[in-house]
Amino acid sequence: MGRAFEVRKGSMMKTAAAKTKVNSKYGKEIYVAAKSGGPDPDTNLTLRRLIDKAKKDQVPTHVIEKAIEKSQGVGGEDYSPARYEGFGPGSCMVIVDCLTDNPNRTIKDVRLAFTKTESKIGSPGTAAHSFDHLAILGFKGDDEDAVLEALMMADVDVTDVEQDDDMISVLAPHTEYFKTKTALLDAFPDTTFEIDEITFVPQVSTEISGDDIPVFEKFMAMLEDCDDVQNVYHNAIIKD
Repeated sequence: MGRAFEVRKGSMMKTAAAKTKVNSKYGKEIYVAAKSGGPDPDTNLTLRRLIDKAKKDQVPTHVIEKAIEKSQGVGGEDYSPARYEGFGPGSCMVIVDCLTDNPNRTIKDVRLAFTKTESKIGSPGTAAHSFDHLAILGFKGDDEDAVLEALMMADVDVTDVEQDDDMISVLAPHTEYFKTKTALLDAFPDTTFEIDEITFVPQVSTEISGDDIPVFEKFMAMLEDCDDVQNVYHNAIIKD
């Protein structure tokens, strides 16, 4: 079958591994949300958001149901959040969010990614002060004034409303996520959100170029391979 088959096989294995990682990530987050706030998404808003997001990312229903069921059992894993911050290749700023049942293992794995790429892990707050923690909702539309008016009428604390071609993006404090989404759906019932997330948005960007590019890619790959890493936020822009 030759080289073409080997390339395709490698691609298939990589895709399968990526799906496994995504399923594991959501399984942990749903487990923690259901264990701390209850298994009913109608009353546990954090759980509802995670389920909606997991379905959008094509996580199988059985993975979601198993995580919720597991959260209601006796014992089970005791995951706790951990956040690490620092400077990555090219002096970009990085936030690494984890869920772990073994903090010693997690910090060892994360620190290795930093040290192997000549990056520098810092103390809490090293990078976070240069990011805004925001809810972002993006959808098709062409009337940003109407969107802003609807949000103001609902007394939503909006950070910004942006329009780019036929896409409108609403940015709000992460604590206003559900209020913002509810207000938008009440005002525009047929809205389908193409962007629906709570994330860290950098206030400034850092260009990564030259020899720093492969090092940055290695850095991100090492973090991606850490089972405890849930999300990585950075302010890097690759300059070809």
